[in-house]
Amino acid sequence: MQGVLTGFAVIAVVIGVGYVIGRAGHLGEHGREVLTKLAFHVASPALLFTTLARADLSVIFSSRLLVTALSTAAAAGVFVAAGVVRGWGVGRTTIGALCSSYVNSGNLGIPIAVYVLGDASLVAPVLLFQLLLLTPIALTILDLSGRDGEKGPLWRSLLTPLRNPIALGSLAGVAVSAAGVRVPAPVMDPVTLIGNMSVPAVLLAFGISLCGSTTPGRGPDRQLVLLSVALKAFGQPAAAWALAAGVFGLRGSSLLDVVVTSALPAAQNLFTYASRYGVGERLARDSILVSTVLSVPVLVVVAALLG
Repeated sequence: MQGVLTGFAVIAVVIGVGYVIGRAGHLGEHGREVLTKLAFHVASPALLFTTLARADLSVIFSSRLLVTALSTAAAAGVFVAAGVVRGWGVGRTTIGALCSSYVNSGNLGIPIAVYVLGDASLVAPVLLFQLLLLTPIALTILDLSGRDGEKGPLWRSLLTPLRNPIALGSLAGVAVSAAGVRVPAPVMDPVTLIGNMSVPAVLLAFGISLCGSTTPGRGPDRQLVLLSVALKAFGQPAAAWALAAGVFGLRGSSLLDVVVTSALPAAQNLFTYASRYGVGERLARDSILVSTVLSVPVLVVVAALLG
């Protein structure tokens, strides 16, 4: 249980610092926007490159990845179906679907994997799946839906992921890992240093965004927030447990691993994406906050029942 609480405590402190900075106005009225752009265009691509360049790509073919992919598709699919029926729009539906299924596998998943599961590499399948497949697809949809009906050559639409810095950083890291290339320290060290800014920048920007915000789950996005939080906190881990135990026959520590990773809350970088594209910002902020709070008791219960 200590690992769960430690991971959340670290995140809460940094978000709290961001809130204090925002209240004091130390970064000015554009501080959150600057931090968000820094994370999206520079720090996050660097972090993803260094992470994936050192990753073992053989985890792509594991049964844990299949459970992750299917449980993610189930949670996101429910939200997309609701968005289509209710007419929530492509952008808001995409952000909501991400908040329903995209787990915090980096800055929260890694410490919890270390303290609860005993192995940081256990978050690699979900991390790779999200970075290599889910993120490029979602950002491509956001890119195309934000063009206000602008039509262009087909090749330009198909190459949308390659113009996105997040996708570029991920693909470059995979290419280096797949080729077995060892990047020299004089090149990797500064990239690593820049990448280390990503998580603090995202958390600080998130904390600043809470200044003057209303109670989560209220306003025009109330239904979207409630649905995304319910799917993220309860639906996705339940689907992962059913698939892992009932379909793939996982037991013991393997079952615990996939359920714990699926029960992680929505990732903070989803707020960065929402801010970057100017859609669903309040939805992302409220969903991340509420799912993070709810994931504490959920992870404790999961660890107690399956640990």
